[in-house]
Amino acid sequence: MQAIPTATETARPELSGKAAETAAKLGALFRYLFANDGGAQLRAIEDSGLGFSQCKALLLLGELEEGAEPSPLHELASRLGLSVASASRAVDGLVRKRMVTRVEDKQDRRVRRVAITAKGREVVSAVVAARMAGLERFAATLTAAERRKLDTALNALLAREEIARTYEQLKEISR
Repeated sequence: MQAIPTATETARPELSGKAAETAAKLGALFRYLFANDGGAQLRAIEDSGLGFSQCKALLLLGELEEGAEPSPLHELASRLGLSVASASRAVDGLVRKRMVTRVEDKQDRRVRRVAITAKGREVVSAVVAARMAGLERFAATLTAAERRKLDTALNALLAREEIARTYEQLKEISR
């Protein structure tokens, strides 16, 4: 079993004072949003019956477009920060729950590929819907001026391809 790193063991980038302050502000906002959503997001995860690693794996697999090439297990493990063995155990549980499929790679039989199923997408949609409901409640509390300022900052970040891609996926899931 992989040990959970302590706060001092967690890799942290070297930050300038301004970047550290921005990170602290973002952290405060994320913590506030998570803590004040009425527990909906945690409840949706709990209702899924998934462990933490399983939930993380499912959410990552849910980012892939429908019909996309299944993800190699070793790449999924890397993105999760888990050993291949730990990721494999998480995937085993998801396969048993019929939330993902695992198939042999056509070119290399040693490689296992993992894809999300329709049932898995339903769970991802439920977790995302719970998260979005909390964010929508927060957005409704903003004044028009606060919303404009936040939208300006968010629009600037959406110029980054990886964030824009995630935004498009989120809009698709939220429909």
